[in-house]
Amino acid sequence: MAIPNSKATLISYCKRQLGAPVVEINVDADQADDIMDDAIQFYNEYHYDGSIRTYLKHQITQTEIDNQKTNSNVTSSTSGGSDSGATTWLEGNNYIELPESILSVIKVFNFNDKSTNNMFDLRYQLRLNDIYDLTSTSILYYEMVQQHLGMLDDILVGAPFMRHSKHGNRLYIDMDWTNNIAAGEYILIECHRAQDPTTYTDIYNDVWLKKYATAKLKMQWGINLTKFEGIQLPGGVTLNGRQLVDDAREEITKLEEELRLGYELPVMDMIG
Repeated sequence: MAIPNSKATLISYCKRQLGAPVVEINVDADQADDIMDDAIQFYNEYHYDGSIRTYLKHQITQTEIDNQKTNSNVTSSTSGGSDSGATTWLEGNNYIELPESILSVIKVFNFNDKSTNNMFDLRYQLRLNDIYDLTSTSILYYEMVQQHLGMLDDILVGAPFMRHSKHGNRLYIDMDWTNNIAAGEYILIECHRAQDPTTYTDIYNDVWLKKYATAKLKMQWGINLTKFEGIQLPGGVTLNGRQLVDDAREEITKLEEELRLGYELPVMDMIG
């Protein structure tokens, strides 16, 4: 069996599943190419194997810090109703560019979370005095203290506010760019990145993706044949494109439901 490892081989596989070369599949090459792109996009966005949880590092430059000090892209619009006045939307430069493959941002790690050897640091004293010997220290107490310190850090220090949309490829970080970070320092971003099938070619051989792409190609074939609906061919044969469309639509609905219920990541993991 030929294992699909590219877009072209996946298209050939789907056509064979529909009857080629015994039956002619009336789908244009550009149509088949678009169908594969749509199927892979759906796979990347909803299938847990279509994306990977990863980390990005970004080194801050002095130019970026200087740009954050000013606001740009200011637009004004007059609100309707009885209140006559202008509403001004301010979109500052407090963002960094992200790759197009980033689907969502989960967290931006606190820039002040640096390891320290300062003897007056609370965590240093905790480890020095309480963790000198794990046999004489309760690990339960240690875990409770760590959770308590983490809660205090969230309340008193907190994490920088962020805003992200995958369509803009920008991660907005609302913080004091002058005092909270310096040029040359790094920020660490936890995010979900779409898997590139041209790099990880095994994606084309995914069982669900092959079924979904075949169903999508079948629907396009049926849509193309509906143009000749009712026309009788020699020998009394008629083309029933409508039946192909109905069958394909039912298969697509079942496959998408299977994906959303069985293969999709929990929604909370994708918030960003």
